[in-house]
Amino acid sequence: MASEEPKVSFGNVSGSTFAVGSHAHAESHHQHGAGGERDQATEELLAAVRELRADLERVRASEQTAALAAELAETEAEITGTGQAGSTRRQRLRELLNDSQSLLNVLASAGAVAGLLGM
Repeated sequence: MASEEPKVSFGNVSGSTFAVGSHAHAESHHQHGAGGERDQATEELLAAVRELRADLERVRASEQTAALAAELAETEAEITGTGQAGSTRRQRLRELLNDSQSLLNVLASAGAVAGLLGM
């Protein structure tokens, strides 16, 4: 009769620390590589992106707001994953914000992101 071993599966464990087994020991030494470090301007952009994402949840959805929300989510993910928003990402945000001028007039957070992008 075969004993049933418990099944364990792990999903994405990047940035995690864990130990398995009766005598396991886990020790964590996390270092932020070049991608984890952000300068002040990027920190400000990340904060503004998060604020605009929150504000967009409060307005009536449209094709423009959906595209902007998606790009903001990708920008936040890129900054948190790599420590920066690349020039292509910044340009795409500029274009979406330009296309959403009426939104810029309503939401101060959109203006903050636009300002940090040099618009």
